[in-house]
Amino acid sequence: MHDRDAGGDRQGTQAVEAHAVPGRPRAGRRGHPVAPLPPRPLPRVPQGRPGGPAGAAGVEGRRNMITVVGTGTGAAPAESLAGAELVVGGRRHLDAVRLPEAAERIVLGPLAPALDTMAEYLEKERRVVVLASGDPGFFGIVRVLAERFGPAALDVRPGVSSVATAFARVGLPWDDAVVVSAHGRDLRTAVNVCRAHPKVAVLTGPGTGPAALGAALAAGGAEEGRQAGAAPSGPVARFPAPLQRVLLVASALGTRDERIERVTLSEAAARDWGTAVSVVLCLDESRVLGAVRTVAGPPSAPAQWALEESEFAYRDSMITKFEVRALALARLGPRLGDLVWDVGAGSGSVAVECARLGAAVVAVEKAADGVERIRANAAAHEVDVQVVHGSAPDALAELDDPDAVFVGGGGRELPGIVAMCARRARRSVVVAMAALDRVPAVRAALTDAGLDCDGVLLQSSRLAPLPGDVTRLAATNPVFLLWGVRNPVYREGVAQ
Repeated sequence: MHDRDAGGDRQGTQAVEAHAVPGRPRAGRRGHPVAPLPPRPLPRVPQGRPGGPAGAAGVEGRRNMITVVGTGTGAAPAESLAGAELVVGGRRHLDAVRLPEAAERIVLGPLAPALDTMAEYLEKERRVVVLASGDPGFFGIVRVLAERFGPAALDVRPGVSSVATAFARVGLPWDDAVVVSAHGRDLRTAVNVCRAHPKVAVLTGPGTGPAALGAALAAGGAEEGRQAGAAPSGPVARFPAPLQRVLLVASALGTRDERIERVTLSEAAARDWGTAVSVVLCLDESRVLGAVRTVAGPPSAPAQWALEESEFAYRDSMITKFEVRALALARLGPRLGDLVWDVGAGSGSVAVECARLGAAVVAVEKAADGVERIRANAAAHEVDVQVVHGSAPDALAELDDPDAVFVGGGGRELPGIVAMCARRARRSVVVAMAALDRVPAVRAALTDAGLDCDGVLLQSSRLAPLPGDVTRLAATNPVFLLWGVRNPVYREGVAQ
């Protein structure tokens, strides 16, 4: 058996997605793009003979194909390695099996050299086997191999994914769970998904394990034991209600050392978890059993948005009218994985609408009765909105940087509030104003921060009944809506 090290193991084949950006060529040994082989047609399955596991002849031409074996919760079956001349995988996968004597093995690190070697073996019709964790088609190496060699070159034999195993161990269904990979990625997307949804599985990696996740989630809410709803005690106030989440940390799944530990956010943050953790379940335990689903994954987008004012509790006329909200939401673009601030939130109607569209939301409100009103509206619409009781801009200082910000109040401090929001927003800032004289200063604050600024004056009239089955048009108050946009960087369908 010949051993070739391709630059270290890390987490084996779980690490490959960090190197794979869809639609882009990969770097070769000297940093040059690695040209993919021409894609082959999809494999033909003979009629009446389904494809199957090792030994099945459902897919033709297996000799010059790459066999990708998911190890599930144990070692790869011996028959899947029979006749292998090149075996590629993480060190722990390779060490767990007995390889054919003549087989060369490559310990996965940088992908480009391993892919080039695999291509050489395929050209000579020599058998290649890749060992991977769990289901290699689920955030795994199948994507990279299919892009390089084409789907027809792959014979994939999946195991049970770590996500499925973890949920099985704790006796929970997971068709209503959101699964997010933090392996080789910025942790912020996973954190925002955990803030917004009650059942999330996070695939972990170096630097993005339970400690980092717990610390980030705890920092986004109140410290445990702090009384929610307490009055601000100074110019900086961060008193959101504690985030109702626990972490179930799955370590060494499928081995004698397997453990599933339930910890609070602060307990997770305080520990050194080592490298055996593959997945963390982040749960709101009061909502782990949702309704029966037809479509798996995150909830579908709401059928309606820009809801009528009557859908919210509010004081006097202190609510963003639905016509204004509709355009504001279009410019904010809230979505799964985003963090949105609603500054001067009032009733929280914008915050609630952003949360209904899948984003994590922090609402900032200085009035104590407003804070309670926002919480009541969020509860009525069954969404999570973290509420900060304090005055902007000081109350914004320690919050995580947002993807988008809506500013609906601010008074004389409005230009300074907008300036801080514009400096920190990753994508957009939307400002609603009733006073004309504030428009120039707000526009300057947006453009000075490098955002492209635009805006409109919204004036609408609604149908209003009169006696005698007559209808008139009732004008609403005009509102200036300004927005600034920074070109976002998108990858894999979420803002990065």
